Amino acid sequence: MSFNHREEHIDDQMLIMQANLDDMNPEWVSYIMDKLFDRGANDVYVVPIIMKKGRPGMMLNVLVDAGRLGEMEDVIFSETTTLGIRYIHASCHRLARDFERVDTPWGPLTVKAGYHQGKLVQFAPEFKECEQIAKQHQVPLKVVYDEVRRNFMEKQKLS
Repeated sequence: MSFNHREEHIDDQMLIMQANLDDMNPEWVSYIMDKLFDRGANDVYVVPIIMKKGRPGMMLNVLVDAGRLGEMEDVIFSETTTLGIRYIHASCHRLARDFERVDTPWGPLTVKAGYHQGKLVQFAPEFKECEQIAKQHQVPLKVVYDEVRRNFMEKQKLS
């Protein structure tokens, strides 16, 4: 299912999939997260938990459109140590989103902006672009972020 993310909307056919993981190398988590995102997960996060008998573990949480359930199950069961998955039905209120370019001393960079009822309420520079510029020009990442945010706000004042 594809939505126009330029329009604020509610997705009603979402699932939160949860799997408790123990006896698994935590270094595997970023690999598993990447696979889940590549297969269409909307969000993936891990929470540290204490399992029975005081064993440390992790709870894998995957937010996904219900139509992609099988793809997520394939990754979770083949790549983790879990023996089961919980499913929680969810609705997600999504802000309208737009991607805007702003000029910086290092060239144009992208900002993701979020709108609620037509009003700008969130914005953030695109991390990977800022990271690349910071490495390429050997400047602190926070300097790049600050410059992009400042230039975006200036652009908004002029609009």
